[in-house]
Amino acid sequence: MSTYIAMLRGINVSGHKPIKMEALRASFETLGFSDVSTYVQSGNVVFKASKTSATALTEKITKKLLDEFKYTIPVAVRTSKELEAVLKNNPFAKERGTNEGSLYVTFLSIAAPKGAEGLLKPLATASEQIFVDGREVYLYCPNGYGTTKVSNTAIEKKLSVQATTRNWRTVNALAKMAGDHEESN
Repeated sequence: MSTYIAMLRGINVSGHKPIKMEALRASFETLGFSDVSTYVQSGNVVFKASKTSATALTEKITKKLLDEFKYTIPVAVRTSKELEAVLKNNPFAKERGTNEGSLYVTFLSIAAPKGAEGLLKPLATASEQIFVDGREVYLYCPNGYGTTKVSNTAIEKKLSVQATTRNWRTVNALAKMAGDHEESN
């Protein structure tokens, strides 16, 4: 069994697409996943499943969410090792004086196309920084994510991919949860 992290976009936000976490966990369990845990109410799920591709898991989860909850919900799936790499590869987290509360990672459904960073940089203010690495977009938004024009919607439009963003604290918490799941093997 491998440990995976599924990040659902747009559930339980301002009353839209409400899903109770116990119902979400139960839904994942009916897919045959084990050790299912959720983190906060915004659709972060850590679980174990037979080793398979992220694409296959994403399709399976997306279909289940539509069938069970009647919502089309973008889902990004990463392995625990991939999430650990996200922690190590964030160039802004390594910079001296960086406010970790201003760090975000946007998880893409597929690898960003060539030139993605050039497409996104015009959206950023002078104080914001962007780094694109494969299926992740690292953001440093010192004035907060709520004020940036480098939003999920903008990234999706510019790159023609599905995306979901998590703050740095959530990424770290999910990596720790995934690591704890790995240790319980």
